[in-house]
Amino acid sequence: MLRKARIGDVRTIHRMINASAGKGEMLSRSLMDIYKSVRDFIVYEDDDNQAVIGVCALNIVWENLAEIRSLYVDEAGRGRGIGRKLVEFCLSDAITLGLFRIFSLTYKKEFFARLGFKEVDRKTLPEKVWSDCFRCPKYPDYCDETAMMIEL
Repeated sequence: MLRKARIGDVRTIHRMINASAGKGEMLSRSLMDIYKSVRDFIVYEDDDNQAVIGVCALNIVWENLAEIRSLYVDEAGRGRGIGRKLVEFCLSDAITLGLFRIFSLTYKKEFFARLGFKEVDRKTLPEKVWSDCFRCPKYPDYCDETAMMIEL
């Protein structure tokens, strides 16, 4: 079941994101950052045991731009379409908000390509660079994520 994240989910989201970051699948996030952005998160809750097994966030970057970030599905839940459902929920949320340019910086280029995202040059995302990237330890010379965008 997909639902908006709640305060009680924050520590689980933090654990999932940082476990994934430890494997090099995404960048880590602080607990404070997740608390501050909890309204951005969608979770996928397993119907059998009500455990959160997937997360994704839609972050508004600018008046015409949003980012899908922190997408993670627990190993046991992979291959069941949960990641796709999380991203599609975020895209629907973006349309509701009137946002039609959505991007992701990702290590999973093929996954996003299957959802209709196209690879773009990071230079086409100056709002992202100035809002987040410059704080990243990999900026500017070591960023190894691929910028992918979809226009709805």
